[in-house]
Amino acid sequence: MQLNNIIPRTQNTPRMQVGRGGKRGKTSGRGNKGQNSRAGHKKRPEIRDIIKKLPKLRGYAFKSIEEKPTPIALSVIDKAFSAGEAVNPRTLTAKGVISTLSGKYPIVKILSNGELKKAVTVSDCLVSAGAKAAIEKAGGKIIPVVAKVTK
Repeated sequence: MQLNNIIPRTQNTPRMQVGRGGKRGKTSGRGNKGQNSRAGHKKRPEIRDIIKKLPKLRGYAFKSIEEKPTPIALSVIDKAFSAGEAVNPRTLTAKGVISTLSGKYPIVKILSNGELKKAVTVSDCLVSAGAKAAIEKAGGKIIPVVAKVTK
C-alpha cells in the first residue's frame, strides 16, 4: 500500500474561498459592501419584531372559555311558573324562558330583579343573595347545585 492509493472515508467539502484566492472572484458571492458582505455579519431577524408584538395581541386579555351563567330575573319566574312548581334548567327550557346551548342545558343564575309572590322550589341553579332572601320570604325553598345538568 502506498500513500497515493489511500482513499479517505469522507470526501472533503469545498469551502468558500475569500477574495481573489478562489474561483468566485473579488466579492466571493457576497455582493458589494455593507453588513451582509462582512465576515461574521449578524442581521436582526424581522420575525423577532413580529413575535414581540404577539403576546399582547393574543395572550393578554383573551376571551375565557368558561361557560358564563344565564341570568334569570325573579319577575320572569313569577310570570312563567305557578305556585309549588319546580324551577330548574329543564323546566326553564320547557317553558321557553331559556334555550339549550348545543344540546346542553346552560348554567342558570337567578337574580333579584323584580318580585316573587309564589312559593317555588329552585334546584340546580345558582342564586344571588337577594334572590335567595326573596324566594324564602315567598315561602319557597332552594336546593343547592349538585352537578352540571345535561340533556
